[in-house]
Amino acid sequence: MPIASISVLRHRAAASLLQIRHLPLSAAAASRHRNPSNVSRKPNPSKNFLRAKQRTLREFSSLSPVLSPDDEPPLSDSQAIGTVAAAQANFMRVIVQSLPSIEGARIGAELLCVVKAVLKKIKRRVLVGDKVLVGSIDWVDRRGMIENVFQRRTEILDPPVANVDHLLVLFSMEQPRLEPFLLTRFLVEAESTGIPLTLALNKCELVDEETLVAWKSRLRSWGYRPILCSVESKKGLDSLAFTLRDQTTVVVGPSGVGKSSLINALRSNGHPSDAGADTNWFEPTFSQQILGSKWYEDQRVGEVSSRSGRGKHTTRNVSLLPLSDGGYLADTPGFNQPSLLKVTKQSLAEAFPEIRNKLKASEPAKCSFSNCLHLGEPGCILQGKHLERYPFYFQLLDEIRVREEFQRRTFGTKKESDVRYKVGDMGVQQAEPRLEPKKHRRTSRKKINQSLLDELDDDDDDLLDDENDPVLRALRNENSQ
Repeated sequence: MPIASISVLRHRAAASLLQIRHLPLSAAAASRHRNPSNVSRKPNPSKNFLRAKQRTLREFSSLSPVLSPDDEPPLSDSQAIGTVAAAQANFMRVIVQSLPSIEGARIGAELLCVVKAVLKKIKRRVLVGDKVLVGSIDWVDRRGMIENVFQRRTEILDPPVANVDHLLVLFSMEQPRLEPFLLTRFLVEAESTGIPLTLALNKCELVDEETLVAWKSRLRSWGYRPILCSVESKKGLDSLAFTLRDQTTVVVGPSGVGKSSLINALRSNGHPSDAGADTNWFEPTFSQQILGSKWYEDQRVGEVSSRSGRGKHTTRNVSLLPLSDGGYLADTPGFNQPSLLKVTKQSLAEAFPEIRNKLKASEPAKCSFSNCLHLGEPGCILQGKHLERYPFYFQLLDEIRVREEFQRRTFGTKKESDVRYKVGDMGVQQAEPRLEPKKHRRTSRKKINQSLLDELDDDDDDLLDDENDPVLRALRNENSQ
């Protein structure tokens, strides 16, 4: 009897399921009967409405919109616009330039900020010298979050600094000794940025006058007019300060050439006696009026290694420092091998002033081939010309060729953007960050189980090793007796 009752219940349940399955089919058939062409009755959106929606999404997107240097976005009570003065680890020190009039906030205040996560996802990097929009500001603790970055006028990679007006390539005559090829690498890197540069040679008191004259005439043949200076004897500091006034200058060079010492000497020409309460730290007319600020402390300096004759990397982060006569100096860590990432095979010749001048002097005559690399091709303008740095040009050209071939084989020629667009409601595109593949994906259960099995196998191997250990075997035998 119980078996029969179960079969009856099962039969009734199956019949009810069949009825439920037929319900949506009949509803779909009825809808097809009412609308045989299966055409959506939703009205088409207006073109003006779509344009307004696209503009709204572009300007008020969850992703940070692009801001030009002249934009003045509306600011809330917890927002301000400033310039990044220093970067260390994951923190940025921002000097406030403009802000709404609220209690506790003032222009020239220093904020310790972090970078918003969406900027990292879309790979919009924040550099020292950037003009930024800061939000979520706590005016009591002087903290905030960088929400957006204004477009840059200029940018350099080594070291990473934005909105640079001038480059100062600094080398020393001795300790460490001036090397022509290393100097050429730094000059080529500086020329590739397209930013005006000045070459300065420090520690002139360590060599005789004959050596200085020889190097000066040699560098003039390269196309440069160096400034000879010395921090110890104060030689050439006045002319150097006159060259750097009223502009943002980045000091680059190897470790140990005296970058921090030169910056300390240029900034110690005199501090003003009074400071206003509402002065702007980043305005040239008021930069010298901040007293008691940590930015007026001298930069750390170190001795050159007696064993290797090179510097010891005393400066470890990039910082933007005000000059007393107006303008700013960026103290940067020393490095001995510029990357030359922006230099290509075709643009390398333009980074050598002597080659550039030879090609310009021969106009309107040009090389026979438009892609001539000046390696002795038929009809090359430079064929038979004597240039001192020609071997350096060949060496750097081979290095760039190897790098470009490696990049072509590894990454290909197509590069995807950091932002992708999805079509949302009513055909409107919505922007979202393009995440790196397999980086933000959750680990699969299969991989987790496999890792657990690997750990168990390792534990079994350890057990086998313990069994084969003669010491453990002797201890077991003693315990057994």
